[in-house]
Amino acid sequence: MIRFLFKLALCIVFALVACLGYIALRSGDPLYSVYEWISPARFQQYDRLIRAAAAQQRLDPMLVKALIWRESRFDTQKYGSAGERGLMQVSERAANEWARENKIDNFRVEKLFDPQTNLQAGTWYLRRALDHWQAQPDPLPFALAEYNAGASRAQRWVGRNEAVPISRKEFLRRIDFPATRKYVEQIIARYNFYKRRGRM
Repeated sequence: MIRFLFKLALCIVFALVACLGYIALRSGDPLYSVYEWISPARFQQYDRLIRAAAAQQRLDPMLVKALIWRESRFDTQKYGSAGERGLMQVSERAANEWARENKIDNFRVEKLFDPQTNLQAGTWYLRRALDHWQAQPDPLPFALAEYNAGASRAQRWVGRNEAVPISRKEFLRRIDFPATRKYVEQIIARYNFYKRRGRM
């Protein structure tokens, strides 16, 4: 009887692992899918706030989540090497611009560790970058490069006339910061991963 129960338990475990493996492989990122399955709270706890902030700025929440994944791996307390803070790694300068634009009195940069504040400031900044590059046929890589490296560097990679259309491939080729190029590619890949599976 004990042998039978052991074999049954082994079969159930094997079936669960096989099922999880199948789902993970279909998703396009097996490792992420396994981590997400093991610790759903870490990967999904801010989804409601992400949706709300994304809707406010007319952004796809899957894009916002992809950026958060790359910036902080969902760590609200992350402090970047240049002083960026929170989920979306918002800089003090960007946060102050957001607070001024939105008439938020007594804003303190420490508030960026609050997920809701961070998402509001970060999505505002991302929307502004996307709007800046609307003349491009595919503004996303330009906006992500600006989010990561700043508007002046993104402008330098485009050239004198930012209204002249440039393909994504050509723009990425012009980025002479390998870390920024990789950053843009990773967020776009994660965004496509979420879109492919149909959920954040």
